[in-house]
Amino acid sequence: MTLERLLGFAALAAVIIAVPGPSVLFVVGRAVAYGRRTALLTVLGNAAGVGVVVVLVAVGLGAVVARSATVLTVVKLAGAAYLVWLGIDAIRHSRSMARALARSPAGPKPGRNVLGEGFVVGVLNPKTAVFFAAVLPQFVDPATSHPSLQMLLLGAVFLLIALVLDSLWGLGAAQARAWLGRDERRLARLGVTGGLVMVGLGVFLAVEEAPTPA
Repeated sequence: MTLERLLGFAALAAVIIAVPGPSVLFVVGRAVAYGRRTALLTVLGNAAGVGVVVVLVAVGLGAVVARSATVLTVVKLAGAAYLVWLGIDAIRHSRSMARALARSPAGPKPGRNVLGEGFVVGVLNPKTAVFFAAVLPQFVDPATSHPSLQMLLLGAVFLLIALVLDSLWGLGAAQARAWLGRDERRLARLGVTGGLVMVGLGVFLAVEEAPTPA
């Protein structure tokens, strides 16, 4: 793979990732609801989930999802339902979380759970599979061997950029949250706001027209 192809893909990936999409809104919602630590762990979990999608696309399974309207719809609805559930959970526990946060800056959510939730959201985002299945082959040099390895390299570049930019979004949202202080009522309202963001994102993904299969 030439350096020109690699830099071209990196530029495209940076633009796509920088624009707030499902992953960014999810991270921001988690940052507002739970704080910086949860936001950063969510970014890591989400990146791990996207990494699985990259591997699947590289070995050819991603194309099956991208070309099957039925599979794509099932994945989309499953991801949307999971986001709604996470949002409702944040709203239900907003007061208890606010009390815990007021006493301890570490936050109430176990890191393993946060990583797992972020992972599920990353895997169940159908646009990720469609994007990689449609874009990665365009930057692969067919004249060279090992196209799957080239796709894995491009996917790794995407994940690295996503880790940086999504973390910045999460840190910014968490900083705004911390700036508002540790008043329990305000923190509870912030938790509800973050939950509503996740619920709204889930509903939007559920009713949005599915990407056209390739």
